Amino acid sequence: MTLAPMTPLAALPSPSTAVWQLGPVPIRAYALCIIAGIVVACVVTEYRLRRRGVAPGAVLDIAVWAVPAGIIGARIYHVITSPEKYFGADGHPLKAFAIWEGGLGIWGAVAGGAVGAWFAARQLGIPFAVVADALAPGLPLAQAVGRFGNWFNNELFGGRTSLPWGLEVHVMDPDNPGHALRDDAGNPVLEPGLYHPTFLYEALWNIGVAALVLVLDRKLRLGRGRAFALYVMGYTAGRFWIELMRTDEANHILGVRLNVWTAALVFLGALVYFVRVRGPREYLVPVGEPAVPVPPAGGDVSQVDLSAREAGARPVAPEGYRVVSEEQFRAYRETGAVPAEEPAATDEADRDEAAEAGSEEAATEGDAAEREPVDGAADEARPDPDRADEDRAGAGGARPADRDS
Repeated sequence: MTLAPMTPLAALPSPSTAVWQLGPVPIRAYALCIIAGIVVACVVTEYRLRRRGVAPGAVLDIAVWAVPAGIIGARIYHVITSPEKYFGADGHPLKAFAIWEGGLGIWGAVAGGAVGAWFAARQLGIPFAVVADALAPGLPLAQAVGRFGNWFNNELFGGRTSLPWGLEVHVMDPDNPGHALRDDAGNPVLEPGLYHPTFLYEALWNIGVAALVLVLDRKLRLGRGRAFALYVMGYTAGRFWIELMRTDEANHILGVRLNVWTAALVFLGALVYFVRVRGPREYLVPVGEPAVPVPPAGGDVSQVDLSAREAGARPVAPEGYRVVSEEQFRAYRETGAVPAEEPAATDEADRDEAAEAGSEEAATEGDAAEREPVDGAADEARPDPDRADEDRAGAGGARPADRDS
């Protein structure tokens, strides 16, 4: 009689090495995954920004500010939510700056990156909502790629499981960070049993969130930051149940992991924003940049000015951008003519106020002119019994005419 095997027939392996030395420089798999995710997010965002009317290369100017701010925000969130590691009797405050040892919070990364992107958008003259909506599908893709860094580090896994996709987890060597502990024979030591690969669950979920944003954004023509709010709702909904599966150390509030509470609160905030905010999708045309002439369709080739082509691409970005409707943007793309700026309601109110002020000024000048004596004015001012009736009849029509002028 043959007994069935007690161990699963299939499992997901984990890398036993997460750091490689290139001379004196350590190359960390986690950092490579983060960098790859940033590249993916930049490519997607650049494509979407161009389709909204932003000049090529703007995403690099945004990333210069958003990426460092995101890393700083991620570290600050981690330190604040895990203060016992850095402060108190057993803490090491200087370790708070040792970012290479791990410890980044996605919530702080998104918040810090948003601050950096907002600042860059102001410098470029791009509405921040346009940047956020363009980033909406790229950010979850970046997170999906970045989660594989946790796989290399053998961290952030879930509870025990017997599923075919259960994850093998190595015991990492505390004296040799980034490497698995090895037995006397030199083989990497594994934790007993298999574990839920929560890194993979979250990566697949994030890819689904990116697809959801792309589909609904194309169908609903989302604008004013609503595509980004949709991403936030999708991500936090998945993070809520995935966080409940994790078994790594974390601070708790009322017996529930802190990140579970964070996911729930952020989800509610994004839901309120998505429901309350309305408006069409924003498209942009340049400000402070001459329109690019487009030859008429079917025209003679000899009439096309080749000097612009020989001059090459435009060397500088526009001074800023102006929001237009989708119809105006399409016309601009077809003709190269920047649509005329429509007068805003505030401009009309300003004109009315200026007209009213001008009328008051004219009335004041008229009154002052009446008070100033002129030749013969004293004689005309004396009452004349013969002309009294004529003066009373003409006085009612003269002064209104003066105020109108």
